[in-house]
Amino acid sequence: MATLQDFRDERLRKLEELRALGVNPYPADSARTHDVADVTNRFDKLSGQVVTVVGRIVGIRKFGKLAFIVVRDMSGQVQLFLRAGEVAELDAAKGILGMKELPLLDTGDFVEATGEVMKTQTGEISVGVTTLRLLTKALRPTPEKLTDKEERFRRRYVDMNVNPEVRERFVRRSKFWQATRDFLNQNGFIEVNIPVLEHTTGGADANPFVTHMDALGDEPFYLRISHELPLKRLVGAGFEKVYDLGPRFRNENYTDEHLPEHVAMEWYAAYWNWRDGMKFMEAMYKHVLQETFGTLQFKLGDFEVDMSGEWEVWDYRETIQKHYDIDVYDTTIEEVAAKLKENGLEVEKTDSIPRGVDKLWKKVRASVTGPVWLVNTPKFVSPLSKENPDDPRATERFQPVIAGSELGNGFSELNDPIDQLDRFKEQQGMRDAGDDEAMMLDIDYVEMLEYGMPPACGWGYSERVFWIFEGVTAREGVPFPQLRHEIDETTKAIYPELKL
Repeated sequence: MATLQDFRDERLRKLEELRALGVNPYPADSARTHDVADVTNRFDKLSGQVVTVVGRIVGIRKFGKLAFIVVRDMSGQVQLFLRAGEVAELDAAKGILGMKELPLLDTGDFVEATGEVMKTQTGEISVGVTTLRLLTKALRPTPEKLTDKEERFRRRYVDMNVNPEVRERFVRRSKFWQATRDFLNQNGFIEVNIPVLEHTTGGADANPFVTHMDALGDEPFYLRISHELPLKRLVGAGFEKVYDLGPRFRNENYTDEHLPEHVAMEWYAAYWNWRDGMKFMEAMYKHVLQETFGTLQFKLGDFEVDMSGEWEVWDYRETIQKHYDIDVYDTTIEEVAAKLKENGLEVEKTDSIPRGVDKLWKKVRASVTGPVWLVNTPKFVSPLSKENPDDPRATERFQPVIAGSELGNGFSELNDPIDQLDRFKEQQGMRDAGDDEAMMLDIDYVEMLEYGMPPACGWGYSERVFWIFEGVTAREGVPFPQLRHEIDETTKAIYPELKL
């Protein structure tokens, strides 16, 4: 049985033969006039016209003086029909191949074809080729099938060619973020890119990645875990509607809903409160999902979710009391630990009342269809949110729960510098006691608040929203998920001089 190395050696032989003929197998130019989909979808209009199409060869058949080549570009695929006597002969200087040189082509190669739009005797829409140019010679064959998950993740460029629906997923991912930007821009928000490297990182409960900067004398830096604190500094600087969209980094384990690196967006609006934010986000979800998926009705696992109506509102304290018969404001760590054990949840040494209560909530969350707003989160699990004047133990925080997941986070932002410092000190105490995910004390942020920040509402969501509605796991939902660094034995054999 022929191996990958055998196929590669044969293609290298063809490459050298093309070079010997004077053909440049990797020219820099092409002259496409139409996408493949133009030809197939607009046949009635283009029939009889001369077009130039380009694409990757996905099939070649030759029968005496006839040949059929199927090419695919991002829009679709079309058949090229070649007949001896009608196809230009070899013109190496222009990269043009004749019928005699067709054996030097393989699946995976990229070509440019010029000819008349037509139908064959079997009725298949085709381009009757008069000129065929080689654009790229591929040295490895594209497999017909690719199902091994590890292989798909490691060679996503192959995966997307073999499984075009995977590539379409990332077209939708792009639409998701474009619709997010469009909605914010249309509503007066300004996008401002903020640093990824931070002296002090915060805005979320997460363990950061640590790096350093040579230019500042080996100064330690963190990769941001959130966009929050720099954006609120901008609110303090006078921006009234501001957002950023880009990667954030959390040094945590992979799950079906979390990745250490992922894309997220946060916005902040001065003079808004949480009620304003909830109303805005209900409209934004509908806009973004409709633009991305073309519908507001979804089958997400076992959940039938309709995003077109008004959302339910659930109170955090009432929800925990209903499911566990404990009062989050009048409980002990022992009582919380007992409820964790009773419900089959892990109890860790670093668990506190806030962490334990959060675990209990997450068990409830897993069964929620939604869309639901979870509101009045306790202050002890929301260190950056403004307290609710109706109950100072709770905060003006709003979280969407859909198909068993929290798909965003919003607050009436805390702008009292004394209150903020007290909460930071509490978080820093938890961090000093061994909780690596507790927030760092950011004194510069406190100083900004002392200069004054207007009342504001803030919101953030990550691409987990897209993954959930797309119906895929986190690693399936990004084009190039991180994996352990490995080089397979075939690659090592192909490049022995590199000592891989």
